Amino acid sequence: MLKKTVATTLRLLPNKESKQTMVPYEEVEDKKEFLIDTRIATTEISVYYPSAHDYDPLPVYINLHGGAFIMNNKEMDDPYCRHIANHAHCAVVNVDYPKAPEHPFPEPVEQLYEVWHWLKKYAPSLYLNPNQIAIGGQSSGGNLAAALCLYLKEKQEPQPVLQVLAYPMLDFVTSHADKPEPDENRAKFPQVAHFLNESYIPDERSMGHPHASPVFAEEVSGVAPALMIIPEYDAFNPEGKRYAGKLKNAGVDCDLHEFEGCRHAFTHLGPEEKALEAWTLMESGLARTFYNT
Repeated sequence: MLKKTVATTLRLLPNKESKQTMVPYEEVEDKKEFLIDTRIATTEISVYYPSAHDYDPLPVYINLHGGAFIMNNKEMDDPYCRHIANHAHCAVVNVDYPKAPEHPFPEPVEQLYEVWHWLKKYAPSLYLNPNQIAIGGQSSGGNLAAALCLYLKEKQEPQPVLQVLAYPMLDFVTSHADKPEPDENRAKFPQVAHFLNESYIPDERSMGHPHASPVFAEEVSGVAPALMIIPEYDAFNPEGKRYAGKLKNAGVDCDLHEFEGCRHAFTHLGPEEKALEAWTLMESGLARTFYNT
């Protein structure tokens, strides 16, 4: 009950990441809304179609927003999904995944798996290419994207064509107090991060599960190629680099970019020049993957 009360209170706080945008707002050809019934919860998704395109069916990028697993919704990424659709020349599926503590681990991962298969099933009727789907996200969204790739590997199912991981949280085992937290308040009160972690993973024994903490996956060969964006000053910097190293050592193509002078969520909070550089990097990576350019 306490976790739900605190989570509800946190959700009422202003979302700084949605107050400003690091990319210009752009019109798209269409934005369609769908409700998907899954075993975990009814899931809202938005599908963005680029304003101009010569490809039919379109490749797809699945976007998973950030929010420490308990906060925010897909609409915070609306301007970025529009920008990606137009500049990567693909459709973008923006997912409002279920939040903790109401839906703790592994429910969001299992729900994304169902959304993944729904998308593959209905892709033809949506003018989408079911064989050209990439996935990615920021912070908690990056965790879920990496986790889904590992989940698909476990089930011996085809991988996304690319996973885009922006400052992902990949290690629940290491205490936040032992991570290089640049924010003085967060460093002084690591129990706040501990509360967020426990909200998503209430069973401490599950914190080292690879679908929760991908850095602890014993075998990652065969997962999707990765594009990773890591800020220099971020508590999750070491675990991001560690996972990139694990992927490379397993023969997985991993393109790691560290943004000097930047902090967590810089793609949404700035500095604007660095944020735009990161979004452009993601878009060019997606376009290169989809169209071999």
